[in-house]
Amino acid sequence: MKNKKLKKILVIRFSSIGDIVLISPVVRCLKNQIKDSEIHFLTKKTFISILENNPNIDKVHSIEKNVNEIISQLISEDFDFVVDLHNNIRTFLVKKKLRKPSSSFNKLNIQKWVLVNLKRNFLPDIHIVDRYFKTIELLGVKNDHEGLDFFINDKEKITRSQLPETHRNGFIGIVIGGKHSTKMLPEEKLISICKKINKPIILLGGTEDFEKGESIQKNFDDKVYNACGKYSINQSASLISQAEKVITNDTGLMHIAAAYKKKIVSVWGNTVPAFGMYPYLPKALKENSLIVEVENLPCRPCSKIGFKKCPKDHFKCMKLIDEEKITSFINYGN
Repeated sequence: MKNKKLKKILVIRFSSIGDIVLISPVVRCLKNQIKDSEIHFLTKKTFISILENNPNIDKVHSIEKNVNEIISQLISEDFDFVVDLHNNIRTFLVKKKLRKPSSSFNKLNIQKWVLVNLKRNFLPDIHIVDRYFKTIELLGVKNDHEGLDFFINDKEKITRSQLPETHRNGFIGIVIGGKHSTKMLPEEKLISICKKINKPIILLGGTEDFEKGESIQKNFDDKVYNACGKYSINQSASLISQAEKVITNDTGLMHIAAAYKKKIVSVWGNTVPAFGMYPYLPKALKENSLIVEVENLPCRPCSKIGFKKCPKDHFKCMKLIDEEKITSFINYGN
C-alpha cells in the first residue's frame, strides 16, 4: 500500500494508560513518515486527557461503553486505513462497520497463556512497542527509535513552588499504585525502602492509593510527601517529569516515566518483563532502566495482568524483592 494514498488514518486503542503511552511512537512515526497524513485516534472517554495534547494526533474520538456511540461519526470521516492496536471484539465491530483496509496487532495470547500456565516462554524477545510497529510494516512506516511521548499543556504542569518547601530542590518519585494488588509493592516494603533513600520522596498514585500513601507518610517527618489522589494523571506526569529518579510498579506511570526519559527502577511482582512491557527507552539510555524482580520463582508469572491477592497466599514475588538493589541505584547510581 502506497503512503501517498493514505490521507486519513484511524488508530484504535481503547485502554489503558500504559498501553496508550506505548503506542505514542507508532502515532509519531505514522504522522512523520506518511506525508500530509491526518491521524485520528479512537479510545475510551476516560483516556482523552492523555491524548488531546499530542501534536501528532489530529483528532481524538471516544466512546463510553459501546462502539455504536461513535460509528456514524467514524463512517463520515471516510478513513483510508485503520490501525487496530487493541484487537478485540469492539475493534472488530469498528472495522466491520467501516469497511476500510486495516491491520491488527498480534496479541500473542497463546504464547502468553503458555508462559502463565506452563511456565514455558515462547514469546519473542522484543519489546511490545516493536511488536506494535509490525502492525504498520505494510505501510512502510519504521520505528525511529526515539522512545515514547507524553504531552501535557502548561496549565497542568505542577511548579516547584506548589510543592512542599522540602521537595523543591529535588525528589525521588515512587509510584505506589497499580491496577492489581499483586503488581504493587506491599506497604511495609515501601516504608522500608523510603527509610533507606537519602533524598526527599513524593508518593504517586490515584485516589484509591491515598490511604496507603497516608499510612506510609506518617512514618516520616517531612521527608515523604503523599501526592496520591491529589493530582490528575497529567499533573502526576508533570511530577514524574521533575523527579530525579523514579521507582515504580508495572503500571501506567512507569511508561510515562519512560516517556520523560527518567532513570527508572521498575519492580515486578506477578507479571514479568518477558511480556515485553518493561520501560521503553532509546538505546542510548538503556542504562537508565533497572529491572528488579525475584527470578526463578516457580509461580511467576501467575497472570498476564494481576490479582487482588496472591493465589499462593505467600506473595513472595514482592516480599522477597531486593531492597538494597533498588536503593543503591537511587542513592548511588549515576
